[in-house]
Amino acid sequence: MPRPVRLVPAVAVLLALTGTACGAGVHGTPGGSGVRDPYFPKAGNGGYDVGHYDLTLDYTPATRRLTGTAVITARATQNLSAFGLDLAGLDVGSVTVEGRKARFNRAGQKLTVRPHDDLSKGETFRTVVRYSGTPRTLTDPDGSEEGWLPTADGALGLGEPVGSMAWFPGNNHPSDKATYDITVTVPKGLQAVSNGELADQSTRGGRTTYHWHTAQPMASYVATVAVGHFDISRSTGPHGLPIITAVDPTQAKASEEVLAQLPGIIRWEEINFGPYPFSSTGAIVDRPGSADYALETQNRPVIPADHLATGTLVHELAHQWYGDAVTPKSWQDMWLNEGFATYAEWLYQEDHGGKSAQQTFTDLYDGDNEAIWAYPPAKPSSAAHISDSPVYQRGAMVLQKIRQKVGDDTFYDIIQGWVATHRYGNVSTADFTAYVEKKAPHRDFTEIWKDWLYGDRKPDHP
Repeated sequence: MPRPVRLVPAVAVLLALTGTACGAGVHGTPGGSGVRDPYFPKAGNGGYDVGHYDLTLDYTPATRRLTGTAVITARATQNLSAFGLDLAGLDVGSVTVEGRKARFNRAGQKLTVRPHDDLSKGETFRTVVRYSGTPRTLTDPDGSEEGWLPTADGALGLGEPVGSMAWFPGNNHPSDKATYDITVTVPKGLQAVSNGELADQSTRGGRTTYHWHTAQPMASYVATVAVGHFDISRSTGPHGLPIITAVDPTQAKASEEVLAQLPGIIRWEEINFGPYPFSSTGAIVDRPGSADYALETQNRPVIPADHLATGTLVHELAHQWYGDAVTPKSWQDMWLNEGFATYAEWLYQEDHGGKSAQQTFTDLYDGDNEAIWAYPPAKPSSAAHISDSPVYQRGAMVLQKIRQKVGDDTFYDIIQGWVATHRYGNVSTADFTAYVEKKAPHRDFTEIWKDWLYGDRKPDHP
């Protein structure tokens, strides 16, 4: 009979092979820096998939100081010796992985974390990052501002395309969606509004804490925090859907008429696009100039008061289906967001006494706006142009061409089935064209894809 001591090396070999015992015996390699997005190559990180973010923030507008703790629960997709998080600016005080202190370093927007023990492929692990400082406002390649935008009485956290890294560390690419808990403490008298539903609110020591919970997967670019004075109202929409709106008190009267249309817009969009994909809806309306654009932040879009109009509300709410529930795999596929939301505006006009979608299409084709034909909607010329008119208007024209080809019954089957099939997932343009061809197998879409979706000039015929 072998002596017991001889079992020890055998057990060690077994642990090395199975990768158990908290990473003992695992030989990992660093996760990739960036996910090779064709327009934002530094965005995102390889080697893991985030399941949940638990963010605890404390913000004082008077000093513009943010203190945060991010608890990130993720699953390793390879044996990992190190992994990256995106974080622009802010000072990192400490990082732990699975409760043990981890080494870390900063280089540009990357926070590289080296766990005490290598992580096994398939292992779920928890990273805690404590950080603080003055969050940055970032300038996009197209010149617009995102990240953390100070406002007259607070701030807005806006993330498209990469601004979320200005206020929390994460895997900052739309291909990695997660659920969220966002808890924000602000001076008493101010409000903090975020995605999802308000799970808890408390006041202590002159400061109020708001805890928002988002149960459905969300891309980092549609996560938001709005701090300031807001009138928060709660009502219900179709089939009891909670509607939560937050409006700057100075804009309450001016926004009343448009926001009153919100339940009807949701009802109309459900008829056209299928069941609303999230557990609540609404809007955040801040003062004019708080941002120079509206954004489809999940559950409740952020719309500066000077951008608030029926068409804008239709557009941003349509994104809840196209962009938020069904999210692009890369920023090259942004037309799957913006072309669909723009087409929603066309359909809404068509159903509410305005021009038909076909007339809007014809007017654009016959018009003198040459910018529409500057590049294909499915292949923007550069990161600076992913929000230009080809992505929006010509993207919508692609959908109208499909509608012309297949007729209304099949067309609505396509746009509703697209969401139902890919809800909470990520998609590419190739996924969409394959889906259309599958739903209409006896139709030839070669010309539409070649001339309208990927063509680099104005098609010869409308």
